[in-house]
Amino acid sequence: MATFEDFLKLDIRVGEIIEVNDFRKARKPAYQLKVDLGEEMGVKKSSAQIKDLYNEEELIGKQVMVVVNFPARQIADFMSEVLVLGVYGENGVVLIKPDQRVRNGDKLG
Repeated sequence: MATFEDFLKLDIRVGEIIEVNDFRKARKPAYQLKVDLGEEMGVKKSSAQIKDLYNEEELIGKQVMVVVNFPARQIADFMSEVLVLGVYGENGVVLIKPDQRVRNGDKLG
């Protein structure tokens, strides 16, 4: 079992998707995202397998929850710096997002 202290080690923040590109070199269908995490953290890159439910145009401006303190991960020729959070639904990955607009970089707490 994980402890509450384990949960507190995760740094989960709100970011706004500002750029979306098709990730053709990924093994599974994915996008390359640029996520604005506010003044303190800046813009970070992420690979996300969310093509089943989202198109590029609708993702621009969407706020999402991301883990910012995992090590960067090389995926093909792309360095993914943050993990965008989602739930595996029966039709694909559903993004986890705040239900009201908040500041980019705000921390889950």
